[in-house]
Amino acid sequence: MEYLKKYQEWLQSSEIDEETKEDLRKIEGNDEEIKDSFYKELEFGTAGLRGIVGPGTNRMNKYTVGKATQGLANYIVKNNGQERGVAIAYDSRNMSKEFSKLVCLILNANGIKTYRFESLRPTPELSFTVRELNCISGIVITASHNPPKYNGYKVYWEDGAQISYPVDEEITAEVNAIDNYSKIKQISEEEAKEKGLYNEIGEELDNKYIDYLKSMSLNPEIIRKQAENLKIVYTPLHGTGKKLATRILDELGFSNVYIVKEQAEPDGKFPTVSYPNPEDPAAFELALKLAKEVEADIVIANDPDADRIGLHVKDAKSGNYILFNGNMIGLTVADYLINQKREKGLLQENTALIKTIVSSNMTDRICEKNGVELFEVLTGFKNVASKIREFEKENSYKCIMGFEESYGCLVGDKVRDKDGIAAMMILAEAAAYYKERGLTLWDNMLNLYKTYGYYREGQIAITLEGADGAQKIKDMMERIRTNPPKQVGEYRVLKFRDYLYGTIKDFVSEKIYEENLPKSNVLYFELENDFWVAIRPSGTEPKIKFYMGVKGENIEDAEILVEDLKQGMKELMK
Repeated sequence: MEYLKKYQEWLQSSEIDEETKEDLRKIEGNDEEIKDSFYKELEFGTAGLRGIVGPGTNRMNKYTVGKATQGLANYIVKNNGQERGVAIAYDSRNMSKEFSKLVCLILNANGIKTYRFESLRPTPELSFTVRELNCISGIVITASHNPPKYNGYKVYWEDGAQISYPVDEEITAEVNAIDNYSKIKQISEEEAKEKGLYNEIGEELDNKYIDYLKSMSLNPEIIRKQAENLKIVYTPLHGTGKKLATRILDELGFSNVYIVKEQAEPDGKFPTVSYPNPEDPAAFELALKLAKEVEADIVIANDPDADRIGLHVKDAKSGNYILFNGNMIGLTVADYLINQKREKGLLQENTALIKTIVSSNMTDRICEKNGVELFEVLTGFKNVASKIREFEKENSYKCIMGFEESYGCLVGDKVRDKDGIAAMMILAEAAAYYKERGLTLWDNMLNLYKTYGYYREGQIAITLEGADGAQKIKDMMERIRTNPPKQVGEYRVLKFRDYLYGTIKDFVSEKIYEENLPKSNVLYFELENDFWVAIRPSGTEPKIKFYMGVKGENIEDAEILVEDLKQGMKELMK
C-alpha cells in the first residue's frame, strides 16, 4: 500500500533526521496511525497548512513546514520581495515557537528578510504588522481554536489578508514543486543576523497596534464614567490574548477587569479545556464561575491566537449569564458602530458592512434602516478582506466592519483578518455605553429583536477524521449535490445554489441557470418563510458543517423553528 511505502521511505531516507525516525518506529505496526500520517501530503490550502503535529507527510513537522516555506520563498524571490521581507508571529501551541524560528531561517537562507515577534502574539497583530512594515508577506504559526494536538501555518500577503486567488494558487504550485526535502535551504541564526536578514520585533508594533485600536473608540468619556461600575471577566484560554487585551482595556480606563488565573498563562496543552474554542460553552466554565463570584457584567474569551471572541452577558433581571452566539456578537458590534457613528455625524454615505453568506439575515435589516451598503461573501475572512481590497481599488466604499457567524469580527479596514482584540474592545465600550443608560448588552439584543425581527441561527458540525472521514464528507456533499431535496423538514426549497458549479436551480419554475457565483464547495438552500440552510466542509477542521437560519414570532418560537430545521437537516445526513 502507498502509505506503507511512504512510511518506509521516511525510515530509510538520509533526508530525515534520527529523532523523527525514532518517532516513526514508535508507531510501527499501528496501521491506522501510519495510514493517517502518510496517506497524503498535508495539503497547502488557500491559507496554508493545518494538521496534527507529528512525523509523516500528512502531519505538521519540520519537513512539511519546511517544504511550505521553501515554496513560499521561491514565490517571493520570483516577485522580488526579498527586501520587503516577511513578518512572523506564533501562538502558544506546542512547536509554534520552534516552527516560527525554522520558518525565519529558511526564508533567510533564500535572502529574504524576516521580522519575527520576540514572543507570542495574536493573529490580528500579525495582519496589522504586515501592512505597517510594508512586508510582502506574513506567516503566523497557529491552529487557532483546534484541539491541542493540532498546529498550523497561515500565510498572508502584502495587504495583510490571508492569501487568495491567484496568489494562493501560485504559491501552492511552488510548494508542490518541492519534490524532495533536500531542496529546503537553511542557515544558522548567527549567519542570518550577521547578514541583517533576521530581525526581532515586539513592543514598537504593540504600541502602534494599541494606538490604532484606541483610535476606533467612539465614547471614551462614557468609559471613564462607567470604569468603576462595569465589571469584566476575561480569559485568553491559555493563548496569546492576555497581554494586549488587558493593555487596551487598561489604557481605555476599564478598572474592574478580572482575569481567569487558571487560564491566564500560555500553555499548548490547554489543561483546563478539552477544546480551546470560545464557540464551545464548556470553555467558559471557569470564567463563569469567576463572573458569578465578582458579579461581572460581561464575560469575554479569546481563542488561542485571539482572532475569535466569545461572550456571555449578565441578564440584570434574572441574574443569569446569556451566551451570545457569533451572530449576536456581530450584530451587537454592527449596531453599536453604525448607531454611534450616525449620532456623531461620522457615518459616511459610502459606508459598507460585509458579512458571510451563512451569517444572520438581521444584518440586512440593520443596514437597510441605516443606509449602510451590505455585501455578502463566502465563508472565511480572506473573502471579507478581498471585498475591502476591491473597495480600495475602485475607491468606492469604506468598510465599517465585517463579520461571520463563527465568532469573528473585523472592525475598520486596517486589520484584514478576524480581530478578537478589537471586537473585545468594542463590546466592552458598548457595555459601558448601555450601562450608562441602565441597560445591558442583553437588553440591547432584545431591542434589536423587537426592532428587526426574531432571527435565530443554528449549526450542526460533524467531525470525521482521517482518510475515511475525508471520503465520507466528500460522498455526503456529492450525494446532496446530485440529488438536492425539494424540502428540508417541513419547509419547501425555493432555490438551490451550488457555488462549486455556479448554478442555481429554481424549484418553483423548475429552471436551472448559471450565475457568476464565487467558486466554493458550498450548497445553499433558500426556503419558504425567509428560512435558509447551507452545507459546506470546513476549510480548517475535519468537519462537515450544516448552517441554518429562521425568523420567528418571538425568541421561543425562533428557537423551536431552528430545532425543526435541525431535524430536517439530520434527515439529509442519512
